[in-house]
Amino acid sequence: MCPLKNKKILFLRSICLILGLIIIISGTHNFILFAKENPKDSKIPASLELHAPSAILMEASTGTILYEKDSDTPRPPASVTKIMTMLLIFDALEEGKIHLDDTVPVSEHAASMGGSQVFLEVGETQTVDTMLKCISVASANDACVSMAEYICGSEEEFVRQMNQRAKELGMNHTTFINCNGLDADGHETSARDIALMSEELITKYPQIHDYCTIWMENITHTTRKGTSEFGLTNTNKLIRQYEYATGLKTGSTGLAKFCVSATAKKNDIELIAVILGADNSKTRFQDAVTLLNYGFASCQIYKDYSPPKLGKIKIIGGIKENIPCKYKTTFQYLDTNGQNLSAITKHLELKKELHAPIHKGDSVGNLIYKLNGEEIGRIQILAAVSSDKASFWDCLKKLLSFYFHVARVVS
Repeated sequence: MCPLKNKKILFLRSICLILGLIIIISGTHNFILFAKENPKDSKIPASLELHAPSAILMEASTGTILYEKDSDTPRPPASVTKIMTMLLIFDALEEGKIHLDDTVPVSEHAASMGGSQVFLEVGETQTVDTMLKCISVASANDACVSMAEYICGSEEEFVRQMNQRAKELGMNHTTFINCNGLDADGHETSARDIALMSEELITKYPQIHDYCTIWMENITHTTRKGTSEFGLTNTNKLIRQYEYATGLKTGSTGLAKFCVSATAKKNDIELIAVILGADNSKTRFQDAVTLLNYGFASCQIYKDYSPPKLGKIKIIGGIKENIPCKYKTTFQYLDTNGQNLSAITKHLELKKELHAPIHKGDSVGNLIYKLNGEEIGRIQILAAVSSDKASFWDCLKKLLSFYFHVARVVS
């Protein structure tokens, strides 16, 4: 067969390929599976021997409530309020609005705060890092107001943002009046709401533990009177008395009595125990330890750090011929029934091909987890990149590229 005839055949094949691509492009649709990712809630015991009127126990990574007692009644939280204050400080650090080495001035309003304080003086400056230590370790009211004014210009605006953040977290029984927890009419929250903001702080900003686990540390006051040392001592005695303690914040006032949001970690399980309204400091810590011991004794957690590897998905009618995909998150399952978690099985639901357009972040499948034949949870599989629908000119470009490639081969 002559070379000229070969070229004519290749040209006709190219025309057929163009028509085929146009037909394929005309019939596109998305395949999206929506997945639930929260494991089933565990059974809650009827009672534990607690003395405080309000309490709750939460597993931090899944948000599972393991125990609760009158957990939605609004009560004064005292300095446990400062969990939200610290959350907003870390938000500002994350957003680049402030930095740990920034110097924060102390106003007359901040220096006038009563209650627990580190005796900051008007005109004195401390770094954000030092202010965080003063708040988390010594529960310093003056440091709270200084940071509020530094971030937002006024304590009032900072408190407005505290309430907005609380609303975003679903803290439905919370109203903040100030940023430090001093008794004020209407300043109240619930055990559940404190657990929610504690969960947000320790999971989003785990570096908080670097501060709230400090037992003792000195800071330096530099004022017009000269330089002096001031010792910080942690108000959370569990840091020394409970082996697994990691934080978080204590509080006490005449109205609030004695409160604590206690965090602890053991065998990859992180718990949050909230106690409100205890009659004395010893009781609040005893109740917290009772909850934490119960949680560690009754829980085991499964975290899948090695899910099946994902290949690429073929895209029909798209600019890209295939795209990579990824898991949305790491699967976690909390068990309180003593089940054999090594029997968990994984089932991959993933289409071999999809029709364009596909957008980055689109759900393209699921990894389903089962235990004893029953589904215990799933995680979404997402498109890692986008692929737009191919236009006629995109198809023509591909075809011409193919044509010239073949022409070079046969020439």
